[in-house]
Amino acid sequence: MADPIIFAVPKGRILAEVMPLFEAAGIVPEPAFVDEDSRALRFATNRADIGLIRVRAFDVATFVAHGAAQLGIVGSDVLMEFDYSELYAPVDLGIGHCRISVAEPAALAASDDPRGWSHVRVATKYPNITRAHFEARGVQAECVKLNGAMEIAPVLGLSNRIVDLVSSGRTLKENGLVEVETIAEVSARLIVNRAAFKTRAREVLPLVEAFRAAAGGARAA
Repeated sequence: MADPIIFAVPKGRILAEVMPLFEAAGIVPEPAFVDEDSRALRFATNRADIGLIRVRAFDVATFVAHGAAQLGIVGSDVLMEFDYSELYAPVDLGIGHCRISVAEPAALAASDDPRGWSHVRVATKYPNITRAHFEARGVQAECVKLNGAMEIAPVLGLSNRIVDLVSSGRTLKENGLVEVETIAEVSARLIVNRAAFKTRAREVLPLVEAFRAAAGGARAA
């Protein structure tokens, strides 16, 4: 029997949205897969030919790009930030909706006009997206790379603005920040290792089509 197809899925809030798509595609993970307290990283499914790994969102693309996993689910923000030529992203799954936004302290925003910016210091985990966005506007961006807790950076004087994922905006509000620009809308994508797409097409293509149909059905519901 050939090695099982490994499917990489991000930890966190997207898990609940992913489960109906797996179900529609005929894949039932073992119960521990949705247990956020579980420290396990690899999980079985109802199909012997498909296994799951649950890793950090940014790591999903790395596992798939390097062929350690053949398929994965990742936000379009990750694909925008990193140039993964080894990846194919054939399906917008229509879940995980949020946005990449520029935010700043509410007190600053009250008298600030983004059209007048010439130089900004920004805390973000998206330095490439951030620089490209501001360069397109003719603004020089000095990026401070952080992997989390972006919202505290302006309070402590590390930066005057941040670029981060925003969903409800609650975290920004609780830290005295407001959105001033939206850089891009984000949703989750099905990604495939390009080599596996060719060499294991018999196994991979039906999965791609199953998730395409599942995503289409979810939108129509």
